[in-house]
Amino acid sequence: MPARLPSWAWVTGLTTGALAVVAVLGVQADQGTKPTASTSRPSAPATADAKPSAEPEEKETGAEAVPADSGTGRRIVYSLDAQQVWLVDASDAPRRSFEVWPGTVDPDPGTYTIGTRTGATTGSDGVEVEHVIYFAVKSGVSIAFSHAVDGSSPPPAEGRQTGGIRVAKDDGEVLWTFGTAGTPVRVVE
Repeated sequence: MPARLPSWAWVTGLTTGALAVVAVLGVQADQGTKPTASTSRPSAPATADAKPSAEPEEKETGAEAVPADSGTGRRIVYSLDAQQVWLVDASDAPRRSFEVWPGTVDPDPGTYTIGTRTGATTGSDGVEVEHVIYFAVKSGVSIAFSHAVDGSSPPPAEGRQTGGIRVAKDDGEVLWTFGTAGTPVRVVE
């Protein structure tokens, strides 16, 4: 008589399969027909040292301090209201902060973890993007940080659900180095 698989094994297998299907559908949705984006802010000029270090340098942006309700330890903090990101080291010191341009779907406030990272793809707005860091899904839309290869910072696509949070190219390169798989992302109002 063949051995039966326990019910927990079936549930685990089905859950894993469902998550894989959702991820594939999210990527496919990102590949559909998209409007082109216009540049609303030029990216920062490139520096001689194009490769970011493992610990990014602090960057003065005139932004306020890291939000008080953003947790502790090494993390990425994203403020929905300020449209600002902070890279915070293990001692709770902000290492860099920068402005971002959100898509049309915002993640809910809370704590997330970076999962999938993609080197390059086409964004849901039709712009070639790189250093894509996925950390949440809301209403079937994948939420990720990325930067445009051409340095553009497009306005959100009207009438489309987009979850890309666009950053300037130099900030995107530093975020890619800092935001490895498993890094916490704290979203605050």
